[in-house]
Amino acid sequence: MHKITVLQGDGIGPEVTKWAVEVLKYIGERFDHPFEFDYGLIGHAAIEATGDPLPEDTLVKCQSSKAVLLGAVGHPMYDNDPSLKVRPEQGLLRIRKALGLYTNIRPIKIFDELIEASSLKPEILSGADILFFRELTGGIYFGERGRKDDGHTAFDTKQYSRYEVERIAEKAFQGAMKRDKKLHSVDKANVLESSRLWREIVQEMSAKYPEVEVIHMFVDNAAMQLIKNPKQFDVVLTGNMFGDILTDAASQISGSLGLLPSASVGDVVGLFEPVHGSAPDIAGQNVANPMATILSAALLLDISFDMKEEAEQVIKAVDDVLLAGFRTRDIASEETAKSLVLGTNEIGQEVLQALEVRLNQSVVI
Repeated sequence: MHKITVLQGDGIGPEVTKWAVEVLKYIGERFDHPFEFDYGLIGHAAIEATGDPLPEDTLVKCQSSKAVLLGAVGHPMYDNDPSLKVRPEQGLLRIRKALGLYTNIRPIKIFDELIEASSLKPEILSGADILFFRELTGGIYFGERGRKDDGHTAFDTKQYSRYEVERIAEKAFQGAMKRDKKLHSVDKANVLESSRLWREIVQEMSAKYPEVEVIHMFVDNAAMQLIKNPKQFDVVLTGNMFGDILTDAASQISGSLGLLPSASVGDVVGLFEPVHGSAPDIAGQNVANPMATILSAALLLDISFDMKEEAEQVIKAVDDVLLAGFRTRDIASEETAKSLVLGTNEIGQEVLQALEVRLNQSVVI
């Protein structure tokens, strides 16, 4: 039995995870995989129910699973009141730490059908395919922080240890070996001591992977180059805060956050979630795009269960839906016919139907 814990989260989270679960159930039926789904609370929903953004019951469920599917975390009431001590995002940071999810893997790939949706020129984008490896449990987000001088001075500490850099770099080098064998390591070694250690370790580890071309790049230049010439990148390795910023910037290359999946992995459990946020302003309106969550389910199949064929079929089914012209509101253009602009449930159903057609054709062949 393959156990998956589903954390629907906040805002549009329940709406989009519903369709990822439906896709996983269908894959389970067609390929005879006995998936078992359990549900837990996280974020604002968990605070409302228990006062804790990550209840112990949720954590226990996740620790006993092979994979976790997450919707989204966040609520505007916390953004509008910085003084609140208990916040939804604390649940996300805690689960990453508790499950040892030190590697965030985020693919940025251009769907040719949507290339016009990006603000960048098609000739700059066409063919861009980037895989980010972001360190997820160290750095400034987890360093010592506080205030002094009667609260008038605040500090956050960025710290990295050798083992933290080595383990994320190892995964990035392995990822590069499966692709075009080109790795950009992004840091700020001209200013930060933690980045100097980072660069030293990556240089040392490159000797184990002589086939991989390693390019060191400062983070400010990397941000510029992502927009100027994204096709120069293959695998990008970077720290927690830099990765947070760069991957969000790179997400705009695709034209929509609604199509970007991500995986957070360690050595045992993997957590899979869409890149987009909880979008409370459109929650409950049947307009959210579920495709990023469905694609996150494809990553789950591939990474946690080594079901590469199944994952590929899900990705192709999403592509088939886009090729057919169907769009959700966020990726529709002015030229898109109204009849092709579908809601969350309708686009989810289209993906299921495309998956069924694909699998039936493969049986016939």
